[in-house]
Formats: sequence, C-alpha cells, structure tokens
Amino acid sequence: MAINELLDELENLVVDARRLVFTNKCIIEEDDLMRLIDGLRKELPQTIKKSEDVIRNEQVIIDDAKSEATKIVEQAKDYANKITAESEIVEQARMQAKKVMDKTVEHSDELKKDSLHYANQVFDHMIGNLTSILDVVQQAKAGLNEDTTHTAEPVKRDIKK
Repeated sequence: MAINELLDELENLVVDARRLVFTNKCIIEEDDLMRLIDGLRKELPQTIKKSEDVIRNEQVIIDDAKSEATKIVEQAKDYANKITAESEIVEQARMQAKKVMDKTVEHSDELKKDSLHYANQVFDHMIGNLTSILDVVQQAKAGLNEDTTHTAEPVKRDIKK
C-alpha cells in the first residue's frame, strides 16, 4: 500500500472514530492504528530507497556526460593534431571543440540542476508526509492520554461521594 493511501486510511480512522461526548476527543481501535503504523514502517524504507535511486541515477547521468565530454575533447584534440598544417582548419577545430565542450558542460550542469531539484521535491514531499503522520500520531496519543484522564476523574468523584 502506498504511503498516501496509508495516510488517507489513518486520517479516515481518526475522522470516523467514535467521539467522546462534550469533548473533541475520539476513540481509535488500537489494532487499526497499529496496522497502519506497521504499513507506514514498511513503505517508508521503500520510498526512501526510490529517492536514493533517483540521486544515484543523477550522478550516473552527470558522470556519463562528463565522460562523453572528455571523449569529445580527446577526439577534437586528435583531429586538430592531424590538420595542423593548415591554420584555418586548426582554428576552426579549436572553436568547434570549445563549443562542444561548453555545450556539454552546460548540458551537464542542467542535468545536475534538474536532478537535484527533483530529488529536493521528493524529499520535501516525504518530509511533509512524515510531518503530517507525526502530527496525527501525536494528536492521537494526546487524545488518548486526555481520554484516560477524563474517564478516570468521574470515577474518583463517584467514589468520594
């Protein structure tokens, strides 16, 4: 089950829970809550692994672009050495090699920037989801603790009377 589905189910669990009269507290089935928390524990490592894979792929693309740039530069050098007799051709080769190198570096920088942006979006999304989960769990815990306190007080009053 995807993280978003688990979060939706967790939210529905809280929304559909029985309410305590005259409070904003609710009662949640422990088994249902634990099942959703277990599901989140299983899904989060997979989501994090996917994010890490994206980052690793980013580096592979950048490394390939640099390797290709190096190869193109070497080819341009070999070509320039073969035609050194004619200065006009040599000058054209130097200009072309520089353009290719500049274009390759620019492309490599663009790829790196795009992949970093995507990775940051993935992490921001994950942080938002994790924050929402933590807020819901903390609210549920606080509600449970408050429910325990409120239900214990009337019993104590009855005993004193």
